[in-house]
Parts: sequence; structure tokens; C-alpha cells
Amino acid sequence: MTEHPSAVAEKAALRARFRARRRAEVAGRDRPADALALALDALQVAHDAEVRRGSWVAAYESMPSEPPTEAMVEALVARGIRVMVPVTLPEWDLDWREVGTDVLLGRDAVSRAEVVFVPAHAIDPEGHRIGQGKGCYDRALPRTRALVVAVVHPWELIDEPLPHEPHDRPVDAGVAAGEGVD
Repeated sequence: MTEHPSAVAEKAALRARFRARRRAEVAGRDRPADALALALDALQVAHDAEVRRGSWVAAYESMPSEPPTEAMVEALVARGIRVMVPVTLPEWDLDWREVGTDVLLGRDAVSRAEVVFVPAHAIDPEGHRIGQGKGCYDRALPRTRALVVAVVHPWELIDEPLPHEPHDRPVDAGVAAGEGVD
């Protein structure tokens, strides 16, 4: 990955702003309602992408400040869809494991996914996203041709363009609790 200093600095500043807003807003959210809304959105995405029983979807296990993905993962599994979640490696690449197991599937497992739900601090109308800044998904996403869907809080669907670099893969869609699929 080649970094562009101005984009890197701009992303870092935005990341700090988005994290501060999460700290201010997340405590006031109805987490169970958000979880249910995201689960319904994920099922709609899987349906629209024609994901069948036994097929793979990649998701992630959310941190407390992130939109809640627990119900989303459970809903997909309940539909017979196999869900893999990332395991962060020391060099910030991602391995994968099937939900409910500790067995690693390998870095290339994401290539089996038909949909990949990714975390983001924000996404713009062109599908550019701001992630955590370690480049984990920048390393993993080139290994898949899946539909890539960012999961964000409602205020993180932003109108202004986000800085991006050549290695940043735009997402195909975004989901935000209460906003549906964008």
C-alpha cells in the first residue's frame, strides 16, 4: 500500500472527529433496537445478493462504540448462512474463523464470502470509507469479489467526500440502524 501523506493526515483528523462524535452519541442510542434494525438490514442485503443456505458471509464482532452486529450475525446464522469473522494478525492482516469456532480458515477464506460487512467510522456517497486506520481491510478486501457493505451509525452516512487513496476500495453499500440499506 502506498500512502499519500496529505490523505493520511486528513484521514487521521477525520478519524479523531468521528471517534469523538461516537463517544458523545453512542450512550444515547437504543442498542437493542439498533441491533434488530441492523439484523433486518443484513438479511435484506443477503436476500438481495441471493446468498443461499450454506453460503458464506463475512462480518465482524462489534466493539461497544460500533454499531451492534451481534443480532446481525445471529440472524444470518439462523438462516443457514455461514458467517466468518476476522481475526487480526500481528501485521494487521486478517485471518478468518467461522462464528462459534476457534478454527482459523486462512487469510484467503474471505474469497468465499458473497457479502462482506465491514466496520467504518463513516462512508460518503461514493462509497469511500474511513476505517480504524490500520489497513486491515485494505489488505483483506483485494482477496474477494464480494459485495462489500459498511456498517455505520446513522450520523456516519455523510454527504461530504472523504479522502481516499488508490488502495482504498469503495464499499458497494452501507447500512445504518434505522436508515435501511443505502
